[in-house]
Amino acid sequence: MTKTVLTVDDSRTIREMLRATLTEAGMNVLQAEDGVHGLEVLRGARPDVIVTDINMPRMDGFGFIEAVRGDEQHRAIPILVLTTESVDDKKDRARRLGATGWIVKPFDPAKLVNAINRVAA
Repeated sequence: MTKTVLTVDDSRTIREMLRATLTEAGMNVLQAEDGVHGLEVLRGARPDVIVTDINMPRMDGFGFIEAVRGDEQHRAIPILVLTTESVDDKKDRARRLGATGWIVKPFDPAKLVNAINRVAA
């Protein structure tokens, strides 16, 4: 079964890198440029996994994770945080809000694909 992944990142370059990596791995990719847009995309979709940045305009990753976990229809979707942040208190905050995992940019394409396959299993 083909997995669908929603990527949420304000960097066009990162979104394109994610799209290329995940498409090459046989996944469908939905994209959003920040948390607000991510919630809009979720209204019409049910991805298998969400990959989100933390530092974004309008709604950051923390707010996005909290909103997804508060939505009964989407609360069980695994959420991987992909960010330049590596500070333990931010990782802890993301976990408390419901993040499934944490990956630091720049990402290794094979490790990202493996992580997505692992959490979507």
